[in-house]
Amino acid sequence: MSSRVCNMKKTLRIPWWEKILLAIIPPIVAGLMKLLCLTYRIVHIEGDRRKILEKHGGRAVFCTWHQRMFYHFHFFGSLHVTMMISASKDGEWASKIAHWLGFKCVRGSTRKKNVDKGGKNAMEQLIEMVKQGESAGMLVDGPTGPERKVKIGSILIAQQTGAPLLSEMWGCKSAWVVKSWDRYLIPKPFTKVYVIHGEPIYVPKDASREELEEIRLHLEKIMNEDVKKCDEHFGKDW
Repeated sequence: MSSRVCNMKKTLRIPWWEKILLAIIPPIVAGLMKLLCLTYRIVHIEGDRRKILEKHGGRAVFCTWHQRMFYHFHFFGSLHVTMMISASKDGEWASKIAHWLGFKCVRGSTRKKNVDKGGKNAMEQLIEMVKQGESAGMLVDGPTGPERKVKIGSILIAQQTGAPLLSEMWGCKSAWVVKSWDRYLIPKPFTKVYVIHGEPIYVPKDASREELEEIRLHLEKIMNEDVKKCDEHFGKDW
């Protein structure tokens, strides 16, 4: 499967003028995002992601908070990881930008009012891609929260594929804070960034429901500890 293709089971009806905008705007936005990320000054990197990936055949389930998405557009995109993006029209814009950032993606949304929005099919595609050697990038409290609470999806992917869960976290000295449910951060140009690559967490294939919940809580604890450590380095509490 091409690293530049985002799959979607159902084609959206998009007017011709928006198709033109979808062809023009996303590469510009992606280029500006890459340029901004290249200005950041990394002051510390904790953990050796390369060794961890080499040990596991180059694949993992990378986990971060929705609030910390921005810097990972550069990090995850450079690794061509696979992510799940909403099947909505907004998701169409997001998938086009992801395409230009280097991501692979599958399209689907979480179930609402007992109506499947393609999330089950997208999850199955994502699991299959990880089994074939790809890595998954998961915003584990997204897309709408609750904030910094790990959802079960990443745990199930790790269980069914054997790929390790890896907490990926960063903090920065200065950032714009978006007025959103999670106070989304966009690091300012040339700011200093502190990065933590977490240790692998494994999910047994035969884990019980209770064991899966224990792993979910453990991952949540590790991620919150890592993000706190990153922020405290700069005296911040985002």
